[in-house]
Amino acid sequence: MENYKWYSLEKKDISRVLKTHLEHGLTSEEAKEKLNSHGYNELIAKKSRPLWGMLLEQFKDFLVLILIAASIVSIAVGEITDSAVIILIVVLNAILGVVQESRANKALEALKKMAAPEAKVIRDGNIMQIPSRELVPGDIVLLEAGNYVPADLRLVESLNLKIDEASLTGESVPVEKNADIVFQEEVSLGDRINSAFMGTVVAYGRGKGIVVATGMNTEIGMIAEMLESYQEEDTPLQKKLEELGKILGIASLAICGVVFLLGLARGIPALEMFMTAVSLAVAAIPEGLPAIVTIVLALGMQRMVKRHSIIKKLHAVETLGSTTVICTDKTGTLTQNEMTATKIYTDGKIYTISGEGYRPYGDFTFENKVIDPRADINLNLLLTIGALCNDASLEESGTEKGNEKSWRILGDPTEGALVVAAAKAGINLQNLEKIFPRLQEIPFDSDRKRMTTFHPTDKGYVAYIKGAPDVILNLSSNIFKSGKAVSITDNDRKSILEANHQMATQALRVLALAYKDINSIPQEPDPEDIEKDMTFVGLIGMIDPARPEAKEAIMVCKSAGIRPVMITGDYKDTAVAIAKELNMIEDETKVLTGSELDALSEEELARASKDISVYARVSPVHKLKIVDAIKRNGQIAAMTGDGVNDAPALKKADIGIAMGITGTDVAKETADMILTDDNFASIVSAVEEGRVIYSNIRKFIFFLLSCNIAEILIIFAAMLAGLPVPLKPIQLLWLNLLTDAFPALALGMESKEPNIMNKPPRKPDEPIMDTHMKWQIGIQSIFMTASILGVFIYALHFKGDIDVARTYAFATLIFSELLRAYTSRSETYSVFSIGFFKNKFMVLGTVISFVLLLSVLYIPYLRTVFDTTFLSFYDWDIMIAFGLIPFIAAEVSKMFLRKN
Repeated sequence: MENYKWYSLEKKDISRVLKTHLEHGLTSEEAKEKLNSHGYNELIAKKSRPLWGMLLEQFKDFLVLILIAASIVSIAVGEITDSAVIILIVVLNAILGVVQESRANKALEALKKMAAPEAKVIRDGNIMQIPSRELVPGDIVLLEAGNYVPADLRLVESLNLKIDEASLTGESVPVEKNADIVFQEEVSLGDRINSAFMGTVVAYGRGKGIVVATGMNTEIGMIAEMLESYQEEDTPLQKKLEELGKILGIASLAICGVVFLLGLARGIPALEMFMTAVSLAVAAIPEGLPAIVTIVLALGMQRMVKRHSIIKKLHAVETLGSTTVICTDKTGTLTQNEMTATKIYTDGKIYTISGEGYRPYGDFTFENKVIDPRADINLNLLLTIGALCNDASLEESGTEKGNEKSWRILGDPTEGALVVAAAKAGINLQNLEKIFPRLQEIPFDSDRKRMTTFHPTDKGYVAYIKGAPDVILNLSSNIFKSGKAVSITDNDRKSILEANHQMATQALRVLALAYKDINSIPQEPDPEDIEKDMTFVGLIGMIDPARPEAKEAIMVCKSAGIRPVMITGDYKDTAVAIAKELNMIEDETKVLTGSELDALSEEELARASKDISVYARVSPVHKLKIVDAIKRNGQIAAMTGDGVNDAPALKKADIGIAMGITGTDVAKETADMILTDDNFASIVSAVEEGRVIYSNIRKFIFFLLSCNIAEILIIFAAMLAGLPVPLKPIQLLWLNLLTDAFPALALGMESKEPNIMNKPPRKPDEPIMDTHMKWQIGIQSIFMTASILGVFIYALHFKGDIDVARTYAFATLIFSELLRAYTSRSETYSVFSIGFFKNKFMVLGTVISFVLLLSVLYIPYLRTVFDTTFLSFYDWDIMIAFGLIPFIAAEVSKMFLRKN
């Protein structure tokens, strides 16, 4: 079907294009034909890869291939156990990868659940219920309060119709619809008040619409298509580990090949040198690295659950720690998603109301002094009108943390704000309704922009009216001042308009309240007779307020070098007001609207995104463009959100963060991380944890590489110097098991270093091994090589036995590597300043490793297996002295690097 802009067409033109009738609808035959041509009204998923395909994909990683090669060479040297462990690691990683990939299809399943199961339509001139999947373009759909909108509709009738589009556009208040509006220009999704969209919910009133799009052609369908088409990218850690794996694998194999050739050149038997070279390769390649990374990330995930963050994907932990930009939705994330009355104007005075959300507790202040609202006649009347001219109600919804009651609003959030404001003044709605029951009403409609209710009084009856300030003011001939009604003057009108403007500039949603005394209530009240010559009482301004903790969280983000960016479907003024309150911006130069964004090319948007902190009135497609532009600048982008509209951007972002309480299933399934308390501040905790985890991953890579390179250099240098091989193949494999296991894992459990959140994020292209680490690895490897060869030469000279000399080298190397684990706990701070025994896991890990070393030296059977000899107490004096040399060198080098 041709892609029409349905919101710009007249009703009769739409019915002509879609070949339908506004009163009788389609015939059954027409509907059947259209179903054959357009297909079912449902979201279609691409055919997913078979299980074997997903499993095979996991074995293409270079590091995994190295692990498989390591298992083969382990079998070649008779180490079946070592080989089995390596294969187990490979299989485990493959299973985890398959599980993660299978989650992708769940996002589409969640989208499908949002579709209405049934729809009320007019077909063959009759009203009937049909499965929503059988809807076709041209069907006439009837909408009522509580209904899901079953397809994209162009409305042809609307009676007080309001639709909650928060899940699609981010708009915090139900959108008032008007079927009679026809737009001449292109308008954004959130402004199409003559249309209704699949998956949104009718909050109030009734309506009728023509189906203009079904299935994948709907707005929600386009989101599903974006989710399906987007290919997930590797995280920075994945890319760096893959790169590191390739470098280590190639370098290790090359050096081992050289060692093998040097041995042959010296006349050492080929089989012996082959076994040595293969064993050295197994020791040099850190096959435990992926397993340790996985374990450390998994343990980090457990810690993050305690801080209200659920991580769905392991590598997202590290990505969060390197985040440079957090794109956050406004409604429900930075704000409370609870409309709250904050300002009142009456009798020439402006009052401020405190309190949070829907909790009926707060103070009324005038000129910074707390007052009793019940003692002020004007204020009391205004709050009474707001509570009675209202269809919302306030009720308890359980208890929150600290046994504090939680509250919720039944009905429209804007009306709910009026009920809560009255409750803060001690006005109980239920008691009020008993005294002043509603006898009649004139419902709100978009043409009149007001609502009227009728109640009894001691002197007769009264009409209470609320509505748009300009409308109510124009219909008022009197004003309530100092407890009585007097004629309204031009100065009064000017003061009211100034107060209205002042509230509007603060992005408050403003309503005016008035009343009119009447003698009787007509059975069918005529608005034109009743709603005139009213007495103006005042204005009340409300807003979806910022979360108190969000301001502090944003401040911490900035100190950590992270730029927070607000992306919202709400109006510019509202977004700017919230952003200023949270100190995200100082002026409007860093604000961009959806229409302004459309005018920019991809390159222009990428340049603009470096400075823009607030995007207002944007659509789902805009959000995707914004995240893409930020990423194009080389930034690591996180995206928070809770609605369907956020799903594509959540998936495109380096890390998607969904809200656990208000978030839709779609957002939760698509995201990498879920906040269980919907608290922006929890993101800061997650960022800190991410930084700690990445820092710890660097530490055990730092440790493993300095030890593995030293092992290679020891054999290589011995070959060049014409010395015997200092370590037997079986000893190299035992070294590998000891150093790759307990101490490395303990490094992954290290607590955070001081000021970790006062540092800027790592550059996305920064390698895992920076220049500082390379120097440290080089220094450690050289000193360990010199130390081990020194003790080996000493033993050869003074003991005269090659087996004793190798045992000296073997034990000293393990001892120095265990000490090396302690110095690796920080790249800059001394091990003594951070607490030598503070890491209990390190103490336990090194004790276990040392006990295993002693078992190889002092259990006769194991001495035979590992070709070691018995060592006396005096032998240990020499070995400890040589083993301390690399430890001292590490601490001295850190001291030198701190000064520079």
